[in-house]
Amino acid sequence: MIPLKPSKIIGIGRNYPAHARELGNEVPPEPVIFFKPPTALLEPGGTILLPRVSRRVEFEAEIGVVIGRRLRHAGEDEAERGIGGFTCVNDVTCRDLQKLDGQWSRAKGFDTFCPVGPRVVPGLDWRTLELRCRVNGTERQYARATDMHFSIPFLVSFLSGIMTLEPGDLIATGTPAGTGPLRDGDVVEIEIPGVGVLSNPVRSEDGA
Repeated sequence: MIPLKPSKIIGIGRNYPAHARELGNEVPPEPVIFFKPPTALLEPGGTILLPRVSRRVEFEAEIGVVIGRRLRHAGEDEAERGIGGFTCVNDVTCRDLQKLDGQWSRAKGFDTFCPVGPRVVPGLDWRTLELRCRVNGTERQYARATDMHFSIPFLVSFLSGIMTLEPGDLIATGTPAGTGPLRDGDVVEIEIPGVGVLSNPVRSEDGA
């Protein structure tokens, strides 16, 4: 079961300097934002489908921020108080389509491309959060929330100055270095200690 029903899913790009560098990009002066449709949501244990139109689908482990109260033009202190909880997110991305299109909607918007869970945990101090990703039991990504270029309270505040954030909205706060391809038969696990492990098998669309 998906643990939330957001009106919108907002992604943040290039928020970990090491990941920006591994893709040949600079850290942006302001947050780079994009959207994933709610139809991309996938429950824990659900199957990530690799679409036929892409030759390189990658995992991106992220700390998910779930909004707990309506926020508009919130300062950082108010933004932090408005966080309802944290969860694990996999911002699955067709890397080849991302490069081809020059914008990210198609590459990140396929059905099953936003696994989330296993639960939303309130009351955690964002500064203590750690993020891990394993593929077939091998650790591929590790970072602390404090490694982000833009902090979580800053991101929530920044976004609230652009659009009203509603309770249940989900912010995927960026992925650290170490992203890589997914293949048919893989199992990808994303872990935030204190939240739990989000585990999803992977299948090619042709074999589904």
